[in-house]
Amino acid sequence: MSRIVVAEDDPKQAELIRRYAVAEGHEVTVVADGRAALDEVRRRTPDLLVLDVMMPRVDGMDVCRILRGSPGSEAVPILMLTARRGEDDLLLGLDLGADDYLTKPYSPRELMARARALLRRSRLTSAAAPQPVTVGALTVSPATHTVTFHGRDVDVTPGEFALLAALTSQPGRVFTRDQLLRAVHGLDGYVSRRSVDVHVVQLRKKLEASLIRTVYGVGYSLATT
Repeated sequence: MSRIVVAEDDPKQAELIRRYAVAEGHEVTVVADGRAALDEVRRRTPDLLVLDVMMPRVDGMDVCRILRGSPGSEAVPILMLTARRGEDDLLLGLDLGADDYLTKPYSPRELMARARALLRRSRLTSAAAPQPVTVGALTVSPATHTVTFHGRDVDVTPGEFALLAALTSQPGRVFTRDQLLRAVHGLDGYVSRRSVDVHVVQLRKKLEASLIRTVYGVGYSLATT
């Protein structure tokens, strides 16, 4: 059983998500505004946060930004929900650290499929516990979900970590965007390929611009020198 926090100010939508999640055996806490979402995540770290963008007090984008900058909650998987359908909004959500993004109206079954994918990825990361991988000054530790670069700890989102783990698994290999998309988001649901580009941009800012090479027309690889 996983613990899911649902931050949704529409009571009908919140109850629908709650029912589906409970039916799959999860413990669910529902909150109706962004401030309550922050308080609930900090009170007891959930396995997944389902986060509506348009909420009172603190909107979903700010909630995501605050959590990603807060020790102890920076790695919580976040599934964003929004009525906005523009790609710019999708990319902004991913840029702030959301792991997946679903536009309204949506099928509850699709929502739960995406939730399962995020929960499964989180469990596999924790359960597999492979040895840390070091490539030059970079060390990626799947067991502890940590990244260090030149000896300093680097805060990364779950999506950024998954992408980095894929690249470090075979340094120098060129991964296509589709391969990296599957590594980050799994096979459930559709996510724009540009989400991979967003994760790469953020990792270059946090690590070093030359660490992840762009192979034009193909994808990305981790530099080995």
